[in-house]
Amino acid sequence: MVLKEFKFRGKTLDELKKLSTEEFAKLIRSRERRTLMRGMTEEQKKLMKNINANKKNIETHCRDVIILPKMVGMTIKVHSGKEFVPVIIQDEMIGHRLGEFSLTRRKVSHNAPGIGSTKSTSSLSVK
Repeated sequence: MVLKEFKFRGKTLDELKKLSTEEFAKLIRSRERRTLMRGMTEEQKKLMKNINANKKNIETHCRDVIILPKMVGMTIKVHSGKEFVPVIIQDEMIGHRLGEFSLTRRKVSHNAPGIGSTKSTSSLSVK
């Protein structure tokens, strides 16, 4: 079985890592392109500084950062509103935002109904 080589808009991961931010912005969708060309906030700049320094245990509240090719292979802990969720960045995530991979809502799973929740259970004795 032959593994398929990853390509983003016809370019391999090595070619993408060599591109500048402006050249990479031409390859992504228009909303993300406008965000990159506008520039980064101070918090995003701090995050990129930690990424460029290859620091371990990076935690961030910046859920709106666009995933760049140089982030591939890193683990970044993204805040979900309650806790930091570790996100392992893979090559298929390029061009998306960090917050897409750290869900803010969980599935609600209710247990069995309690005593008194329906008319038939209100007459049961509590033991």
